[in-house]
Amino acid sequence: MAIEKLKEKYYLISKYSTAASLLEWDFETHMPKKAAEKRADVIGEISGKAFEMSVSDEMGRLLEKTEKEELSEIEKAIVRVGKKEYEKFKKIPTELFKELNISSSKAQAAWEEAKTKNDFSIFQPHLEKVVELTKKMADYLGYEENRYDALLDLYEPGLKTSELKKVIEPLREFLVNYLNKLDNGKKPDNSILKRYFPIEKQKELSLKVLKLMNYDFEAGRMDVAMHPFTTTIGPNDVRITTRYNEHDLNDSLYSTIHEGGHALYEQGIPEEFAGLPIGDGASMAIHESQSRFWENIIGRSLEFWNFFYSNLVEIFPEFKENTPEEIFKAVNFVERSFIRTEADEVTYNLHIMLRFEIEEALINDRIKVEDLPKIWNEKMKDYLGVVPEKDSEGVLQDVHWAHGSFGYFPSYMLGNLYSAQFYNKMREDIPNLDKQISEGKFETALMWLREKIHSKGKMYEPGELVKMVTGESLNPKYFMEYIENKFNKVYEL
Repeated sequence: MAIEKLKEKYYLISKYSTAASLLEWDFETHMPKKAAEKRADVIGEISGKAFEMSVSDEMGRLLEKTEKEELSEIEKAIVRVGKKEYEKFKKIPTELFKELNISSSKAQAAWEEAKTKNDFSIFQPHLEKVVELTKKMADYLGYEENRYDALLDLYEPGLKTSELKKVIEPLREFLVNYLNKLDNGKKPDNSILKRYFPIEKQKELSLKVLKLMNYDFEAGRMDVAMHPFTTTIGPNDVRITTRYNEHDLNDSLYSTIHEGGHALYEQGIPEEFAGLPIGDGASMAIHESQSRFWENIIGRSLEFWNFFYSNLVEIFPEFKENTPEEIFKAVNFVERSFIRTEADEVTYNLHIMLRFEIEEALINDRIKVEDLPKIWNEKMKDYLGVVPEKDSEGVLQDVHWAHGSFGYFPSYMLGNLYSAQFYNKMREDIPNLDKQISEGKFETALMWLREKIHSKGKMYEPGELVKMVTGESLNPKYFMEYIENKFNKVYEL
């Protein structure tokens, strides 16, 4: 049967992808700095080979034959998703794909050096090349109105820039107004999180929270990276990274929980989907909904701290002088700050809107790479009322553009919206959810996510999945209600 031959082809491609993923993981965690340039060439060659096989004429013929066979629901999804990806990526020349991979790897190494030295000029020529190649790719992929649509579709299938702007406008108005309202509230004391915390102790805390979240260490591991990430190397190998700041407990703890949320999604996708087009998350925004759910809705809740407080005190006894409620308020401190990954739930989406506006303009030739530091600082002032003093806290803080991941940033904002909508439905289905969390029974929430979301892999597009789970399309009102209810308590409004 053609379906079996099709699966065999996908399994072969996945072996190349596994090799590339392992090399990329090593690139960001343990590889010696001097190996960067040659490693980039190897990653580009292997990724290029996998890409070449995925868009080959043989793959096209197999998909065509398989469509005519009698298939199960899962097999139909394999063909449906596989065909869509084939038709999309078939448009991209293999040499362009390979060149973009090599250039992105080199750009990443340059970004790390530029960020460390606080010198955008080191990164600029590499980013210019990545941007030009990305624009070429968008043109090959095709679009109707906006070149950015072609890139946005890679991460959030079916979504258009015009639709995204309609979501952003009312959300921006709400967040800016609410941020001003919080100025009249009672600010929490977050200095308790800014003391000296030895890295080894922070690592112990990170490992403890991952175990409580039910992350499977027999199918993964935790390492350190400048910019935390999660990667699926292959079946039963989902790895996360975190980072440590000796004077900020928030950074490592919530980076770990965030990446742990991504990993739980990957570990929950059925093993039978591995190596196939459906063996992934529904979209990057759905993926972000999982990480943001664990990081914020669970990890920054009073119920979580009522339970986790004893674990914290066991590792850092100095917190005995604080109550769980004081810690809850401290981790929900709202601030007009520079760094996206450290931003609170109220200001976080403003950071994303800023990035979206910049990259959409960059891809459509309305601004140039050389102007990014200036434009970034102007938008930070407009959105958050602060201006970074150095580029390492501004335009150089994120690795995404080095990766060529234009169109990715909106996933974070959409993930916040999806997570709140999922949480609203979860509370309906599990009336005692708060009690379960306060008792450390996180598997209740995890099993709900596994049944409703993780087990579906990439069988459904995000819009379909959200409607299947919640009964309605994406609705930002749940996020706005969640923010208002939570932070009115934190700031005693």
